[in-house]
Amino acid sequence: MSFGPLVSADWLHAHVGDPDVRVIDFRWYLKGRNGRDEYSNGHIPGAVFVELDAVTGSGGGGRHPLPAREQFEGAMRAAGVSDHSRVVVYDDAGASVAARLWFLLRYFGHQAAAVLDGGIGAWGAPLVTDVPDVAPGDFRASEPDATLVLDFKAVSELRGVPLIDARAGERYRGETEPIDPKAGHVPGALSAPFSENVQQDGKLKSREDLRRRYAELGADEGAVFYCGSGVNASQHLLAMAVAGLPNARLYAGSWSDWSNRDLPVATGPEP
Repeated sequence: MSFGPLVSADWLHAHVGDPDVRVIDFRWYLKGRNGRDEYSNGHIPGAVFVELDAVTGSGGGGRHPLPAREQFEGAMRAAGVSDHSRVVVYDDAGASVAARLWFLLRYFGHQAAAVLDGGIGAWGAPLVTDVPDVAPGDFRASEPDATLVLDFKAVSELRGVPLIDARAGERYRGETEPIDPKAGHVPGALSAPFSENVQQDGKLKSREDLRRRYAELGADEGAVFYCGSGVNASQHLLAMAVAGLPNARLYAGSWSDWSNRDLPVATGPEP
């Protein structure tokens, strides 16, 4: 089934009631706000809320390890996802959170997944506060696609492929680090904040603009992306898919993994 990687608000307004469309509110914030509270204050009709913690594993490096197959399958079934579902995920953060669930669905073999371009802001009205009564789905997770992720050892041995840091420039340069034990970046990594993939209206930039950006990064044939914990970097994988570029991979543990190990750290701007 060909679907995604983005859908427009117009498309979702036309299809939100379709029985094979499952809409998931995946809002999450590092600090200050709570996704479930935002969902309770108003969400797209029919949308179910999924916590980031519900699809975060307990083993592996970093703050947000990838979930086990059984955990992810259970969380998606509870959200009403079935094997035939077209899943639309949204956030209010330029796809930098929704893309994580989009990535996980693909990681576990569900290709009919898309992110709402522009998020809840693009949807507009109406918003509702009622929680839908959703029957459990029959989603069956495949074995995870290990070709989509790297661990710290693979990243440390990476050669000939761009390694791209998706965090804000001040975190890359080591000027500030609000949560992890060391400031800086993986030696050799390039800086490309995920926020620069987004237009002022919250939608992703055009295919042509994204292709141009990745060409400047040397990522035409692929790249490995990381952020603080592997959540926001997923937006780069989404943007690569929108751009039609191959071989986008995720350093799953990201900086929260690297900075907790006895590994070299670089600071300052790109050379």
